[in-house]
Amino acid sequence: MSGLEIERKFLVIDGIDYKSMSHRHYNIRQAYMPCESATVRIRTSDTRAWLTIKGRSNAEGLTRYEFEKEIGMDEAEQLFALCRGGEISKCRWLVKSPDGRHTFEVDEFFGDNEGLVVAEVELADEQEPFAKPSFIGREVTGDRRYYNTSLMQCPYKDWQHPSE
Repeated sequence: MSGLEIERKFLVIDGIDYKSMSHRHYNIRQAYMPCESATVRIRTSDTRAWLTIKGRSNAEGLTRYEFEKEIGMDEAEQLFALCRGGEISKCRWLVKSPDGRHTFEVDEFFGDNEGLVVAEVELADEQEPFAKPSFIGREVTGDRRYYNTSLMQCPYKDWQHPSE
């Protein structure tokens, strides 16, 4: 798959049970290869793996080019060995929007990012309207602190004000 990725990212409100709203969940392991002009990610989930290359985001942090290709688990393990800076570990919960038109991917982070829960929704265009589930909090689209690559360099556990 390749093309433009358009997504919005939100914090999840503490105390609202998004897990009971989900129709599926799975664990994710991912790491990044050093690259100056793009983000190169290796990701595994269950028994599948992907190589993803993402370009730089636009000024608002909403849109960027994405190339993704499924690879074998053995290839992923070899590529993980080339990655630098550690790994991100999280559980992804899939939740339909109240109107059923969109799926929110709710990521519950583990390890050094334990306690951070964010939700993303992919859109067809930047102006596309969408219905928000009750657990959606403050929008953090474009806030680089919440990018997975940033979370590897400055994990959530080290933040001075985690709620900001």
